[in-house]
Amino acid sequence: MTTEHAAPLSRHYVFTEHGGPETEALLERAVPEPGRGELLVEVRAAGVNPADWKLREGLFGRVEVPRTLGFEVAGTVLAVGDGVEEYAVGDEVLGSPAPGEGGYADHTLIRAGDAVRKPGGVPFPVAATLPVAGTTAYDLTHAVEVEPGQTMLVLGAGGGVGSLAAQIGRARQLQVIGVASMSKREIVEATGAQWVAAGDGVVAAVREIAPDAVHLLLDLVGGRALRDVAELAVSPERIISAADGDTVAELGGTYRPSRPDALEQVTAMVAAGQITPQVTHEFPLEHARRALALVESGHAEGKTVIVPR
Repeated sequence: MTTEHAAPLSRHYVFTEHGGPETEALLERAVPEPGRGELLVEVRAAGVNPADWKLREGLFGRVEVPRTLGFEVAGTVLAVGDGVEEYAVGDEVLGSPAPGEGGYADHTLIRAGDAVRKPGGVPFPVAATLPVAGTTAYDLTHAVEVEPGQTMLVLGAGGGVGSLAAQIGRARQLQVIGVASMSKREIVEATGAQWVAAGDGVVAAVREIAPDAVHLLLDLVGGRALRDVAELAVSPERIISAADGDTVAELGGTYRPSRPDALEQVTAMVAAGQITPQVTHEFPLEHARRALALVESGHAEGKTVIVPR
């Protein structure tokens, strides 16, 4: 007589329809199998980003549900698909999940071509901040040429992307000014940036620090806050936004620049100790709702990650 064994199950945190947090649920599924060119990864940490709740809300268009949340992960390779030669079982990697997959899970799939090896000295929660937050910060800070000693202003410097962008600016020997709320002052100053309080008086405060204008203005807020500080930039093409395509286009700047080598480059900077992602909140997978709610509130300092086990 043969005994049939049930396929191993894997938890994943999903939204079951487009809408608010009430559509979220922790479900179980069979461990996915890697297709050609893919890696099956045991997730050791997953980054939480505003893009996660925007996907749930349907702001990126409608997707098939249930859909696992999470755009960035770090973990250990458990299996490789056909055609994969550069990775093997046991390798530690980071990257964005394959299309249709997500990072809030015990296991996920990553396309081998999109993965980067995790440096040995970099903890998994730190590595999990790089595929989205890290690459965005790198893209923004390298969108235009700047010289050591010039000034970079970061609007929204207290979050995961902003605090990394500030550190990258400091590593490039720029004078960095970070605009954020009073509650995020400590995290901004920990990057080496000079903190300026968000709200009324920003322009005057920045001009006191940098009277000769700003050579690179990075926006992670958008809207009126971006319009208010736009006059500080030395020229419109030096306004770079990751938050508001319409407003930055109206101002003559650039929206979400992208460099194909960004993940490799920002990972190398972390490995070399040039920058240190500030992971301020870690949640287990069963508390993913709390993790996403914190980021959705807009009040999270630094970076929030989910650690499944």
